Amino acid sequence: MSKKAHLESYLSSDELKTRYLSAKDLVESRRWHLLWLVSLDWSIKKAAQVMGYNYDYAKEIVKKYNSGGELGIVNRQKKGKRRAYNALLTDSQLLDLKEALKTPPEDEGLWTGPKVARWIEKKTGIEKVWNQRGWDYLKKCRYSMQIPRRKHRKGDKDEQAAFKANLPLKVQELQRENPNATIEVWSFDEHRLGLKPIIRRIWSPIGKKPIALIEHRYEWLYLYGFVHPKTGRTEWFIIPRVNTQWFNQVLQALAQATGAGKDKIILIVLDQARWHTSKQLEIPEGIVLQTLPPYSPELQPAERLWCLADEPLVNRTFDDLDELEEILAKRCCILSTMTSEISALTNYHWWPDPEQLGEDNPVCA
Repeated sequence: MSKKAHLESYLSSDELKTRYLSAKDLVESRRWHLLWLVSLDWSIKKAAQVMGYNYDYAKEIVKKYNSGGELGIVNRQKKGKRRAYNALLTDSQLLDLKEALKTPPEDEGLWTGPKVARWIEKKTGIEKVWNQRGWDYLKKCRYSMQIPRRKHRKGDKDEQAAFKANLPLKVQELQRENPNATIEVWSFDEHRLGLKPIIRRIWSPIGKKPIALIEHRYEWLYLYGFVHPKTGRTEWFIIPRVNTQWFNQVLQALAQATGAGKDKIILIVLDQARWHTSKQLEIPEGIVLQTLPPYSPELQPAERLWCLADEPLVNRTFDDLDELEEILAKRCCILSTMTSEISALTNYHWWPDPEQLGEDNPVCA
């Protein structure tokens, strides 16, 4: 198994990705792309294969970055003396490649630079096409390496689009009905945690394999998370189960914590779990519930809280739920102070804000 490469912490993984996407020099863009993949725990060998690089050259790029930072990635070859690549594909052949990329390759796997190079060889009859040229043509076709966004297969695109369009209108309606009140749009979800271990990748010294002691037991508690994406403010509740009775208590506590009432309306976006829509709900004054379309977790900002909440629990085992709850409670206190990080994670571009609603509706969302 390939060892994980070491990268100096000059730039975060997101910053490396930004450098890769924004670099105007093709050589530098490819180097940043390689470093970004390595920052995602890819081995140098695997990243080099995807990029169409020679393994030794890929190692040299990582070495120069570790020793010189951003200066080590600069393309020092004089622009005027660079050898121009001859086009391997005609315009019609390039269109054929774009069509081919829409379906799996011949081996029914995933497209990579080397596989595109092999496709070009068959298409053109050229005896040898370097793997790097396959990567070049992926870029030329406007492709980039991305992790797919999860989406439930039963989700309805039209309903989801309508929800995003109507949410600002719901805020405006509440403002008209309560002209002297402040409106805030929050998101809410529940997260099950327990004595079944959570395994996640972590940084570890080179040559030392991390060990996670595990013991599968099926005892659970639930973390109720409320987030105000615009400001990153959060409210957390650790509850033994999910049902209407507990949800009523949580809503009462939330109303007190946020000051919901006549002068402050809290609009909460949540899924359609049966205890969220029960006729036995006791909704406090100042709290308004807005359900999401079915099978639409990608529209739920609170879903993104769990990767942060889980961090102190991963790769660990606990004697009982009391021990887990103690650690989780401390984590929630810390998360309550991480407003900028949480806002950056949860404030979707379509989430209602004053600019979207116009100056005629002075809504705090």
